[in-house]
Amino acid sequence: MAQCVQSVQELIPDSFVPCVAALCSDEAERLTRLNHLSFAELLKPFSRLTSEVHMRDPNNQLHIIKNLKIAVSNIVTQPPHPGAIRKLLSDVVSCSQPAEGLVANVITAGDYDLNISATTPWFESYRETFLQSMPASDHEFLNHYLACMLVASSGEADPVEQFSKLSQEQHRIQHNSDYTYPKWFIPNTLKYYVLLHDVSAGDEQRAESIYEEMKQKYGTQGCYLLKINSRTSNRASDEQIPDPWSQYLQKNSIQNQESYEDGPCTVTSNKNSDSNLLSLDGLDNEVKDGLPNNFRAHPLHLDPSGDPSNSIDGSDRVKSASSLHDTKKANTGIIHGACLTLTDHDRIRQFIQEFTFRGLLPHIEKTIRQLNDQLISRKGLSRSLFSATKKWFSGSKVPEKSINELKNTSGLLYPPEAPELQIRKMADLCFLVQHYDLAYSCYHTAKKDFLNDQAMLYAAGALEMAAVSAFLQPGAPRPYPAHYMDTAIQTYRDICKNMVLAERCVLLSAEILKSQSKYSEAAALLIRLTSEDSDLRSALLLEQAAHCFINMKSPMVRKYAFHMILAGHRFSKAGQKKHALRCYCQAMQVYKGKGWSLAEDHINFTIGRQSYTLRQLDNAVSAFRHILINESKQSAAQQGAFLREYLYVYKNVSQLSPDGPLPQLPLPYINSSATRVFFGHDRRPADGEKQAATHVSLDQEYDYESSQQWRELEEQVVALVNKGVIPSNFHPTQYCLNSYSDNSRFPLAVVEEPITVEVAFRNPLKVPLLLTDLSLLWKFHPKDFVGKNSEEVKELVTSEPEMIGTEVISEFLINSEESKVARLKLVPHHMGELHVLGVVYNLGTVQGSVTVDGIGALPGCHTGKHSLSMSVRGRQDLEIQGPRLNNTKEEKTSIKYGPDRRLDPIITEEMPLLEVFFIHFPTGLLCGEIRKAYVEFVNVSKCPLTGLKVVCKHPEFFTFGGNTAILTPLSPSASENCSAYKTVVTDSTSVCTALTSSASSTDFGIGTGSHPEVIPVPLPDTVLLPGASVQLPMWLRGPDEEGVHEINFLFYYEGVKKQPKVRHRILRHTAVICTSRSLSVRATVRRSNSLEDEEGRGGNMLVFVDVENINTSEAGVKEFHIVQVSSSSKHWRLQKSVNLSENKDAKLGSREKGKFCFKAIRCKEKEVATQSSEKYTFADIIFGNEQIISSASPCADFFYRSLSSELRKAQAPPSVHTEKQSVEDAVRLIQKCSEVDLNVVVLWKAYVVEDSKQLILEGQHHVILHTVGKEAFSYPQKQEPPEMELLKFFRPENTTVSSRPSVEQLSNIIKTSLRYPESFNHPFHQKSLCLVPVTLLLSNCSKADVDVIVDLRHKTTSPESLEIHGSFTWLGQTQYKLQLKGEEIHSLQLKACFVHTGVYNLGTFRVFAKLSDQVTVFETSQQNSMPALIIINNV
Repeated sequence: MAQCVQSVQELIPDSFVPCVAALCSDEAERLTRLNHLSFAELLKPFSRLTSEVHMRDPNNQLHIIKNLKIAVSNIVTQPPHPGAIRKLLSDVVSCSQPAEGLVANVITAGDYDLNISATTPWFESYRETFLQSMPASDHEFLNHYLACMLVASSGEADPVEQFSKLSQEQHRIQHNSDYTYPKWFIPNTLKYYVLLHDVSAGDEQRAESIYEEMKQKYGTQGCYLLKINSRTSNRASDEQIPDPWSQYLQKNSIQNQESYEDGPCTVTSNKNSDSNLLSLDGLDNEVKDGLPNNFRAHPLHLDPSGDPSNSIDGSDRVKSASSLHDTKKANTGIIHGACLTLTDHDRIRQFIQEFTFRGLLPHIEKTIRQLNDQLISRKGLSRSLFSATKKWFSGSKVPEKSINELKNTSGLLYPPEAPELQIRKMADLCFLVQHYDLAYSCYHTAKKDFLNDQAMLYAAGALEMAAVSAFLQPGAPRPYPAHYMDTAIQTYRDICKNMVLAERCVLLSAEILKSQSKYSEAAALLIRLTSEDSDLRSALLLEQAAHCFINMKSPMVRKYAFHMILAGHRFSKAGQKKHALRCYCQAMQVYKGKGWSLAEDHINFTIGRQSYTLRQLDNAVSAFRHILINESKQSAAQQGAFLREYLYVYKNVSQLSPDGPLPQLPLPYINSSATRVFFGHDRRPADGEKQAATHVSLDQEYDYESSQQWRELEEQVVALVNKGVIPSNFHPTQYCLNSYSDNSRFPLAVVEEPITVEVAFRNPLKVPLLLTDLSLLWKFHPKDFVGKNSEEVKELVTSEPEMIGTEVISEFLINSEESKVARLKLVPHHMGELHVLGVVYNLGTVQGSVTVDGIGALPGCHTGKHSLSMSVRGRQDLEIQGPRLNNTKEEKTSIKYGPDRRLDPIITEEMPLLEVFFIHFPTGLLCGEIRKAYVEFVNVSKCPLTGLKVVCKHPEFFTFGGNTAILTPLSPSASENCSAYKTVVTDSTSVCTALTSSASSTDFGIGTGSHPEVIPVPLPDTVLLPGASVQLPMWLRGPDEEGVHEINFLFYYEGVKKQPKVRHRILRHTAVICTSRSLSVRATVRRSNSLEDEEGRGGNMLVFVDVENINTSEAGVKEFHIVQVSSSSKHWRLQKSVNLSENKDAKLGSREKGKFCFKAIRCKEKEVATQSSEKYTFADIIFGNEQIISSASPCADFFYRSLSSELRKAQAPPSVHTEKQSVEDAVRLIQKCSEVDLNVVVLWKAYVVEDSKQLILEGQHHVILHTVGKEAFSYPQKQEPPEMELLKFFRPENTTVSSRPSVEQLSNIIKTSLRYPESFNHPFHQKSLCLVPVTLLLSNCSKADVDVIVDLRHKTTSPESLEIHGSFTWLGQTQYKLQLKGEEIHSLQLKACFVHTGVYNLGTFRVFAKLSDQVTVFETSQQNSMPALIIINNV
């Protein structure tokens, strides 16, 4: 139990005090009423004696009484109605609330730190009022009147006559059978005559004379002159006199009401029912059953109106509470005792002392002696006979029967003069004067007699008081008999059905057990008496039981919380809303944050309900908010109920302050960090063949690699525009800001271009949420704008539409447990600083088939696609935490976050805005296929744009055509065939010979610049005016590798008017092309061995081209036609086709391979001389009747683009040599011999059947030949992964890179050619030696002087070659030393000697070569690649 102000040793004597009646004349009552007090109230503050009192017990022993208190009350002839008592107790409890600012008692138990109110004053007030208002019953005499004060005024005409009348009235009330109430202790009641004298108005001498007369008549012990009202009331304000009455009157102000609704009380003079009110529950079943049980509905059911007065019996409660409030208010304004001085206070105190010493105590002492004498005499006579009879029949000991065996004999009544009752009377008198030893023995004796007679009501009363007396005995000679109390409680409750007496037992016993620290027993006792018949009593007892659990040696925290919840529930049923709320709040401390989510929900829900009923709306909102924001484990129906309650309460809160700031709503959850901001218009949908650039949109997922690629592309174009340097203040353009982007700077937005904010909502509930009128909340600082409010939080569209246009989403439904994003737009119409603060919306739920707790549709509800049950207007802020800072030491050691400014854009002035559309843009191509599309550029802004460029990582994929494209329109035949190429019809005679033309790479945008990826868009006049659009042709070539290709285009443009903040703008487009396999082209170039038919110096080349159809017919390709093979080079060109087959139409079916051989010759000197101008010679060899002009767009474009990308791949950083420069020159010269820069372009057509229509596709493949003898491919080769090797650990030697050329390169310095007859006839029978003249041609392929050694002595040593070729001998000089100038051809005349017929290989000589200006390096053998076979015949 909670701590009490009084100890149990003080509480019990104060609860059982001698009762004195007061009967006043009307005049006497008038005198006291001048002080706004009745006579009984006048005495109340002075009713406790200030000194010890002595009396003698029957054994003539002196007995000391300490702190004796008497209870004086006006006579009331009828007990008040039980309903009035019920109301009184309820009001006493509701009046007593925890003091404001009271420091709570902090209890630490395990993990819990609980703030608990240490005291429960409402319980003490209840207990005090309950004990004071106990009814006077026949089975006990503790609150029967012992004496009666008869009070008359000295101002009456005949006071003595008045006393006689009052005495007769008292006698009539006590002895007339018409009056059963009040109860009197003994027939001979002490009458004490009090003469009231008004000092300020009365005649003092008369009063004294009347008093003398009274003393003569009633004796000095039986009367008293009490002088009061020493000053007049109009002088009351002159000096401040203390008011000791207010504390008593406020406590009992309910009792001072003139009447009760449940029925009037018949009162003789003053209707004060101070100590004679009935208890809470009534004494008989009829009364109890007739009382309505409040709150028959479920305790959690909220009244539809939210007003407690609508509930059953609520009107009584509310009325009593209001009347109490009025009484309190009235009492606070009234000054009590206004006519009394401090001397009068002392006189009253002295009067009480005199009455007690001279009148009451002697009367009690005499009565105790009389009763004792009666008992002794009677015991000697009747008792002895009775006990002897019992001993004779049943033995000496009476067997005790259990309560269950005893019959319901509570109806047994003893006559008033019965000896058993005389013992009880004596016991009660001894108890009242604190003689507990004698009281105990008397109660013990009476208990036995009552049990013998099976008078259970009497026995229970004796047991109860015996237990209390035993406990209060001084020196504690015997332990507290708790079993007496248990028996008494059980008897009262189960047999006598008297819950009031049972409750008194429990209250006393629990206090006694608490004082002995037996908290567990006390709690069990308190819980035992909780029942359905009284919610208030059950609530108070459960609360005290909870305090018992928390005050134990090892506190039982969860039991405390559980019983507080039960108490709160019963308080709620009893209409004690404040106490119910307090209990739930205290229990919440235990359940909060411990994972008891369902319990937490229940408590919060109840707290919300009770707070709402008490009009503590903020607390109600907070409690309901907690239910909704925690991850609830409730069912969908329960969550729906919670949400509807919350909305209902919130609506009431918002109605109280409709003009106040918008409240923060808890639902739905917003993931602020997932907020994305997009600047710009939404992408237009595809319109037929017209497809808008993909650009950036909120539908695209963030990809780090992709964003890096876009950044690199933008940096490339910015660097080119700024002469190769990226400006220091450059930041990549960000159209979409998210949690991955760099949000440390204020983003820039453009006037009249929308800003879309994507807000990520999540509904944690299992019921759908409907947001209506959803829009962004923002703050705007206009630049150079004169207005009334330059800084203002805007909420709706209507606030400042000329500043910022705000989009409103009328309905936004989020289903149960769904995450959903809302995209909200703002359109800035003025420059300035915009701050997006959050979102504002009406929160509601979709109306189901059942109305909300009978509320139904509310006024002002939304009507739309979804039926909305109820909604409240509120906001949620978007607060985004920036990235954690981790750069400096201070930032690393502390937790600091950088800014995130994605919601704070700066609105800048108008800028040009480009839109790009692609027309006939393919999604699938064959590898190498050429397709013509169109691209349309539209300026949709009000500013002209210029400097349009496109940058792409794959410039070989597309071209806008060269400078010559506009000048040379396509031929009519090409347009007939829808060909992308420029073609010319040729005659059939020039089939095998090449047609040459030339073009410069600078014409095709491939100059010597370092940014081949940046391509200027050839706009007419280089400016695109507002609203203008331009269509340009765009040729595409399918990438050489099959698969899906994502190709990024970045369009860069600027405004004509330069701006400091936004220098340029970009537009992105990602093209997705799926390529399928077409042709595979391999080519090899070799030196021709024949040296005749040469034009000028230098050798010829043979170019072998293998073309294979590797298409798998997935695209429906029937066959490929090779229509033309072209070459492009600065030094070489194809001359003619040397195909041996006569098959003119080069057709390739599926998986077929075709071989082509072409002769290549050097370009003429005058053509070569212009190589510095990047001129390339194109030669076309045609396999049909149409020549595709390979030096024009788009053929040359793609050739140059593939060439430049190949060169980019081949570029390596220059190596540093420490050897002499001359050595490097020599190496370079030797390497040049084996280099060839011949590029082959194979042009083809593919015949495709699609939807029973035949289409002709065309395309081209490029093979770039670098080295003689090395095979080159049209598509990149996959490199085999190297085999795993063991790691080798060695110290790297500081050696220079070897600058020796490879063997292959050296073998190409000198080209050798033998000229001889293929067969030679010789008559061996005439001449045994056959001599054959052989000419050896030596050709220097390099431009340096070369020393050559020809050694003829070499013989092959391998036996296989001897067997095949036989042996022969060279005649004449066996070694020749020559020097060949650059590109010189020298011939040697040799003779070979044969002795047999046969086939011989003449290529057995060795040729050594070295550069003339080198001494020892680079000497190596020149091996002939092919055997030179000669046939020797005999004739």
